[in-house]
Amino acid sequence: MDEDTRYEAVRSRDARFDGEFFFAVETTGIYCRPSCPAVTPKRRNVRFFATAAAAQGSGFRACRRCRPDAVPGSAEWNARADVVGRAMRLIGDGVVDREGVTGLADRLGYSARQVQRQLTAELGAGPVALARAQRSHTARVLLQTTELPVTHIAFASGFASVRQFNDTIRTVYASTPSELRAAAPAARRTATPTAGIPLRLAYRGPYQSAAVFDVLAAEAVPGVEEVSGPAGRRTYRRTLRLPYGSGIAAVDERARGWLDARLHLTDLRDLTTAVQRLRRLFDLDADPCAVDERLGADARLAPLVAARPGLRCPGATDPEELAVRALVGPAGAERLVRRYGKALDAPCGSLTHLFPEPAVLAEAEPHGTLGALTAALADGAVRLDAGADRDDAEQALLALPGLDARTVAVVRTRALGDPDVAPPGTDAPDSWRPWRSYALQHLRTAGEPE
Repeated sequence: MDEDTRYEAVRSRDARFDGEFFFAVETTGIYCRPSCPAVTPKRRNVRFFATAAAAQGSGFRACRRCRPDAVPGSAEWNARADVVGRAMRLIGDGVVDREGVTGLADRLGYSARQVQRQLTAELGAGPVALARAQRSHTARVLLQTTELPVTHIAFASGFASVRQFNDTIRTVYASTPSELRAAAPAARRTATPTAGIPLRLAYRGPYQSAAVFDVLAAEAVPGVEEVSGPAGRRTYRRTLRLPYGSGIAAVDERARGWLDARLHLTDLRDLTTAVQRLRRLFDLDADPCAVDERLGADARLAPLVAARPGLRCPGATDPEELAVRALVGPAGAERLVRRYGKALDAPCGSLTHLFPEPAVLAEAEPHGTLGALTAALADGAVRLDAGADRDDAEQALLALPGLDARTVAVVRTRALGDPDVAPPGTDAPDSWRPWRSYALQHLRTAGEPE
């Protein structure tokens, strides 16, 4: 999009572009999302940015009315397979906070200088600035939904010091942490160790939550997942293995511009990572308008798209878990959890275990295809993290004895979030590119053969 087209999107308050770009107003020093309800600024006073971090780096603060930091991420970052897309997924997963820029670069296979240069050239912000913007958003959520002491929130958000936390909040929101907390109604600050942290997981365009919950209910592994409640008001709950501890997530089916969620974490430093993994599971950063426009032009798919606009492809909260489950099936996954899953310190209803780690499975059942897969995942021969190269991962999986191409296609679609996968033997014409994963999801949901 050129800048004139972006301005037209701003002028029409088009929510489809929220998260795809941001605009800032030089006369006020504020940056907003395209759908901001405030009076449209004059064209000559507007600047455009690819990311919120770039706007913040240019000295603009977040609009208090439209909260641009809370919009869904750009659909590009999940779809793209290049180094910028992979880097954005890793930053979203909290890698810079945990491992620094050097750790990010090592995972991407580039030098830190190359990663800095590529991100800055395309997005207007480097990895540190992008991670900083993410930390400030996490801090705002904790300030406005919990009664945690400010010092605890500073470190839980990923900041290295309270001073850095205070300075960043003032810069990004033009408020002190205490003022930001006071701006939220006290009734919203409901998070407690037993109630968890309440969240709104935003998405763009229409969202077929019923279809996603149908898939999750059909695949749920006892002890790790459950789906409860009547259709239309179901709740999906599952355990999470996270970098600093464990967690339990609950997400409600009702979609109203966001999905209501609640997180129980043993370590609050895992909040950002847990949120991003839920977003990938529910495919919340997709661009349904682009998908539906392409697939709706196909004679076979047109009625399916019209019946279910905004249909999503569920992903995974733990790519390695998904790979094992794709291989062994639901009954096999239940057996593995029962035998080797790590019991929660505090079980929550029917949720009692974490799915076993690859290293545990590789030691317990070292033979056959399962042993080969888990050993490769444990020693890093196969990488399925948010920044993994999809082609490299596919080739490494296909090289394992006994792993067939259709199972690998499931892993590439669900664990690696590739929107354009067609398993071998599937009738998926090139006219469906680059959304063949979504096309096949339409066929499955409608009960039609692939």
